[in-house]
Amino acid sequence: MSVSHSSRLNKLVREQYMRLPQDGLVQVTYVWIDGSGEGVRCKSRTLDKEPKSIEDVPEWNFDGSSTAQAEGSNSDMFLVPVRMFRDPFCLDPNKLVLCEVLKYNRKPAETNLRHTCKKVMDLVKDSHPWFGMEQEYTLLGINGHPYGWPDNGFPGPQGPYYCGVGADKVYGRDIVESHYKACLYAGVKICGTNAEVMPSQWEFQVGPCEGIEMGDHLWMARFILHRVCEDFGVVATLDPKPMTGNWNGAGCHTNYSTEEMRREGGLKYIEAAIEKLSKRHDYHICVYDPRGGRDNSRRLTGHHETSNIFEFSAGVANRGASIRIPRQVGQDGYGYFEDRRPAANCDPYAVTEAIMRTTVLNETGVETKDYADH
Repeated sequence: MSVSHSSRLNKLVREQYMRLPQDGLVQVTYVWIDGSGEGVRCKSRTLDKEPKSIEDVPEWNFDGSSTAQAEGSNSDMFLVPVRMFRDPFCLDPNKLVLCEVLKYNRKPAETNLRHTCKKVMDLVKDSHPWFGMEQEYTLLGINGHPYGWPDNGFPGPQGPYYCGVGADKVYGRDIVESHYKACLYAGVKICGTNAEVMPSQWEFQVGPCEGIEMGDHLWMARFILHRVCEDFGVVATLDPKPMTGNWNGAGCHTNYSTEEMRREGGLKYIEAAIEKLSKRHDYHICVYDPRGGRDNSRRLTGHHETSNIFEFSAGVANRGASIRIPRQVGQDGYGYFEDRRPAANCDPYAVTEAIMRTTVLNETGVETKDYADH
């Protein structure tokens, strides 16, 4: 197996140091999204006492020229704490803190999509939007080859791997279960996990989350996933199509509802929202991956449980559609629907903001409205 050198270090030696007392001091790890819009970075500092709320965590800064977020001649970027979690790696009372990134002039960095998402979520708060996102990912060896796959070949065809059990059907369950427990400890709203259709591909679900909480919790869940994989010496990729050929891609299916959709008779509001989405398909495709749809074009082919990227479609229990209404929702007449278009490497802030702009704020076309002055 191709695993990293660091994962082979003696972890028992590490535990000797991790058990040392901290004398009331607290280690806080600041986490942020880098200039790629996909990667996460982190660094730690010591606080004199345990922060009880996010307001107790001070702003900090970092070198943006080393994260593709600034030039070297003006490289200081601000880290503004926005949500705090327990630290499953260093344990209580230590914290993980998700941050927004601001430039030298206090304007949001280009990949700080949380800033506008928060504005939109504040505008639509009375609709009480709930989200649940299904994060698919693929485990790779340090050599970039899917973990557990033959070094010179392929595993058997897809079929036995989805929700599979057995050493010949699933690879890396220790990583998946460790990530699940770490998220629960941290306070991330993880609600499930399963093996996916392609071997070495997995999924975890986060939600239900209301408003801006969705992006915060999914980004922290991703950070924890990458840290857990680091300990095991493997890589988690969110590439929407990590293996070409007859293998499933990886998405981030987004389940969504408003308060009126969740009430009896809510199906008419679900259908109205889907109608709005159908008229803005191109806009959503552009924001559902970091490259304006180019990543998703490799995945949304109309095959392997996906819709065609150039066509909008919707249906009950149809996993080959852009939008799926769960069968139970169709029978009950209320509930939620699933947007199956977002890529695995999407920014959840961009996805949830786009859905609210279209279905609640009633925006149309490919341009977005600036609500800064409202």
